[in-house]
Amino acid sequence: MKDFSDNLSCKLSIVIPCYNEDKTLNECVNRVLEIANENLSLEIIIVDDCSNDSSYLIAKDLERNHPEVKVLRHEKNSGKGAALRSGFKAAIGDYVAVQDADLEYDPNDLKRLIVPLLEDKADVVLGSRFLSTEAHRVLYFWHYLGNRFLTFLSNMFTDLNLTDMETCYKVFRRNVIQSIDIEENRFGFEPEIVAKIAQMRLRIYEMGISYYGRTYAEGKKIGVKDGFRALYCIFRYNAHKAPFPIQFLIYFMIGSVAAIVNFFIFQLFYSIGFIIEIAAPLAFTIAAFVNYILCITILFRHQARWNANIEIIAYIFVVFIAGLLDYIITKSLFNLGIEPGISKLFATCSVFLINLLGRRFLVFPEPPSGPWKPGRI
Repeated sequence: MKDFSDNLSCKLSIVIPCYNEDKTLNECVNRVLEIANENLSLEIIIVDDCSNDSSYLIAKDLERNHPEVKVLRHEKNSGKGAALRSGFKAAIGDYVAVQDADLEYDPNDLKRLIVPLLEDKADVVLGSRFLSTEAHRVLYFWHYLGNRFLTFLSNMFTDLNLTDMETCYKVFRRNVIQSIDIEENRFGFEPEIVAKIAQMRLRIYEMGISYYGRTYAEGKKIGVKDGFRALYCIFRYNAHKAPFPIQFLIYFMIGSVAAIVNFFIFQLFYSIGFIIEIAAPLAFTIAAFVNYILCITILFRHQARWNANIEIIAYIFVVFIAGLLDYIITKSLFNLGIEPGISKLFATCSVFLINLLGRRFLVFPEPPSGPWKPGRI
């Protein structure tokens, strides 16, 4: 692997999100400054996320003493993703990297991670804590297991084969990261950005890095709720572009919930005296509303191609066709002497695939992501 001594030169913008890191910020920035050389110039952007300790004062002192350092401040604590969004927008280097303000990651690894970008082999390079033979502090088995599970799930949706989706060290071409609309404000940034670079079909590399994990007593902030948020983000930012078999499985879960609502609402209406001609369409309409909310929350992207009004009209059309079939099947089986609940259950299962295909290709159509970019351009 080439180094910067091989006449490869660039300016690297390093964004450091910071919240209550007064114990480590100064040393972290000094370690980052040490990687600069005649071929690697730095821009260090510290984004203080409304810290309530002395982090901001330390950052301003670093800014006064080092021309490479620029400090931004949020007036309200908004989270890591929001801090990165501000930092990425302000970056002017050829490439942009993320560096946590703690001491878990070694900035010297950035000098290796940037090489595939300089050699025009990659658009994004991720550092993996699980590929390296370098030093690793051994901590938190369940965090490790959760990380591997989230990475596995992310890979299923993105068709990547990453080993560490949640890694801090991600290095981008500046034009790439500044073209991406970052929506997540907290640690959901990691699965979101991996989903979006995969959908852009960029050249993505992964390299081993060292890792010096810290304990919660030492200031580690990520928790269980962030793990659940990451799980949601994997679905939220990938599902609408996922392979059809994956979408089928997700819609099976959504459809099952809607089907249960449909079945029990029908049973309720029928038991309190509604005739079947009223109970069946009413139950189906309520279930269709539940289905729509779950679809735009979990599976499909709201207003993927249509504006909201046309999307609703298309959805109503699909619901009408499926509802008509649902009613015809239910009524036909009932007239044959089959118990109403069984008739409704069979009808619900029968229109499942019609519902999925109508939503996927008519209501929420998504163009394919296209081929992956070649190794060299």
